[in-house]
Amino acid sequence: MNEITVGYAVCGSFCTIADSLKQISVLKNMGMNIIPILSNTVYSTDNRFNNAQELREKIERITENKIIHTITGAEPIGPKKLLDILIISPCTGNTLAKLANGITDTSVTMAAKAHLRNNRPIVLAIATNDALGASAVNIGKLLNTKNIYFVPFGQDDPHGKNNSLISDFTKIPETIEKALNGEQLQPILLK
Repeated sequence: MNEITVGYAVCGSFCTIADSLKQISVLKNMGMNIIPILSNTVYSTDNRFNNAQELREKIERITENKIIHTITGAEPIGPKKLLDILIISPCTGNTLAKLANGITDTSVTMAAKAHLRNNRPIVLAIATNDALGASAVNIGKLLNTKNIYFVPFGQDDPHGKNNSLISDFTKIPETIEKALNGEQLQPILLK
């Protein structure tokens, strides 16, 4: 899997970003070229989990590439065929809704739209509190969409947050490998 160029898009499930970012290092150590893409919210928002500037510096240090964080910055991904695969991790309920309904108003959704025009795979690592509620319809639509693959997911707190689902971020490399071969990693639902 070396010499693969991976777009690694990060959305604002702030409490899961640290776990997701561990996989950037794993992919980099596997020899992949990682192009980081951040939603504007992640790029610019300080929160109790991350300082935005420190997060940006860390990501650019690990990937050795500049962050794409604007719609105009993400648009060339398609025409220039910059990526072999795009992963969105964490992928929030908001981003799921936009992808499922063709809304392109962020750097991440533009990256997805631009990348899909080349008939290349996108991997979604979901992390959302409403996955078994309002976002369920969008997950269903995307499960049935060509070139969209999911990192296996399950309920992270069935009694405290019964609609919440989160992907097992450690399965990102394996999911990428399968998606590059046109296959969904199974089982998709974790216990």
